[in-house]
Amino acid sequence: MAKRSAPEVNAGSMADIAFLLLIFFLVTTTIETDRGISRKLPPIQDENVEPPVIKQKNIFTVIVNRNNDLLVEDQVMQLSELRQAAKDFLDNGAGQGEEACSYCKGAKDPASSDNPTKAIISLVNDRQTEYRTYISVQNELVAAYNELRNREAQRLFGMDYTEMEAKYNDPNFTGNKDKLEEQIDQVKNMYPQKLSEAEPKN
Repeated sequence: MAKRSAPEVNAGSMADIAFLLLIFFLVTTTIETDRGISRKLPPIQDENVEPPVIKQKNIFTVIVNRNNDLLVEDQVMQLSELRQAAKDFLDNGAGQGEEACSYCKGAKDPASSDNPTKAIISLVNDRQTEYRTYISVQNELVAAYNELRNREAQRLFGMDYTEMEAKYNDPNFTGNKDKLEEQIDQVKNMYPQKLSEAEPKN
């Protein structure tokens, strides 16, 4: 009896189908990317150059322990109070003469910061601090800067600082981008973000 040949399957279009499925996957799938925390690192310092002298009253110390408790300026503080405390420190404006701040609306406490351009917020975390607490503290401190910048941007330009940044980063913005950048820099220089993070404690 003659041996029957097995029927062949036409697989000529299988490569095309696989290619179309790959294109469909690439077009319809979104890949989430963790952005992390944006921080501008200071430039590398020459070892022969002496560091500038910083008055202790111009440093606002925030310590987070392993139990996620906050110690702010040697006082126990709740996270909900941190933003206002940072704003009070940054906007204190106790400086005299060249260090005077004409736009500050703080208490001018001589024991607190002289000028927002001199003020530094120092953040120290324990290695066992929860990540959620670490991010929450960061958010409150950055929000303190943004609220003060919003106030000054409204006074000078009738627009929030955060709104100005959003417009500048909008690819569809049709206004004068150079002028907007100058205004953003002007407000940013009034309250420069000086957030220093020390080495986490064991």
